Amino acid sequence: MVVAVDRGRMTVRVEGPDGGPVDVTAMRARELGKHGVVVGDRVRLVGDTSGRADTLARIVAIEERTTSLRRTADDTDPTERIVVANADLLVIVTAVTDPEPALGFIDRCLVAAYAGGLEPLLCLTKTDLGSPDALLARYAGLGLDAVSISRERPLDELVDRLAWRMSVFVGQSGVGKSTLVNRLVPDAFRATGVVSKIGKGRHTSSSAVLFDLPDGGTVIDTPGIRSFGLAHVTADDVIEAFEDIAEAATDCPPGCGHTAEDPECALDAWAGSPVRQQQLAALRVLLGAVGQVGPGW
Repeated sequence: MVVAVDRGRMTVRVEGPDGGPVDVTAMRARELGKHGVVVGDRVRLVGDTSGRADTLARIVAIEERTTSLRRTADDTDPTERIVVANADLLVIVTAVTDPEPALGFIDRCLVAAYAGGLEPLLCLTKTDLGSPDALLARYAGLGLDAVSISRERPLDELVDRLAWRMSVFVGQSGVGKSTLVNRLVPDAFRATGVVSKIGKGRHTSSSAVLFDLPDGGTVIDTPGIRSFGLAHVTADDVIEAFEDIAEAATDCPPGCGHTAEDPECALDAWAGSPVRQQQLAALRVLLGAVGQVGPGW
């Protein structure tokens, strides 16, 4: 599995002769063409896989991805970029205040999670300074899991959700994401320094890095993700993440955007109860993010 990517060099974790993990430095083989390699990819290697200093293996195949966190540079860019592969959970870190929640960014992260097959988790920081209630109410109809974090509270509730899973952390500047990762993985700073050996002694802040959690599972820190362009996502990509809504949407006309402005959208008739109306209202918040054209957040 690829655990770090830095300027054309990848750190790939393999099983060593004694059964323990060995980190191997590798590069992408020419025969892969334009297929990029990202953190979380499961790959096949040839060459020196001992992990010894000054050795180099080649990645010759990428296994099929079960999930993918994707984005585009902006909403008009047709080229999608896969950020992380095969993760289970997208942890969207946002402060309830100082700074105020960037609602558009959160909406887009949720869309990216649903479209890519990841389970989203809203991680609300600085709850000792403000209430999370308004933010939770915005997404109440989605059944979205959320945990509240403060400086004084232990992280047991979050750790339980991360156990034995591959989780990706995203969040904008100032929300406390780096502090949170360092609390979860006390040696994360030291581990980043070790990873940087593949990049001539400097770890680039634009690359994702995977860390092992002390009690099982892994965390991928993504300091380079500041926005999510959604040019690759359609309304149906989001709808498909909700089985009952997707079934109702089969009665929609071709090209339906499933918004309130689509007069023949079958979801209006489906939402006959207060619970379903709440679901549809929350879903249409996300569909609004898909339809926007802007800077990606």
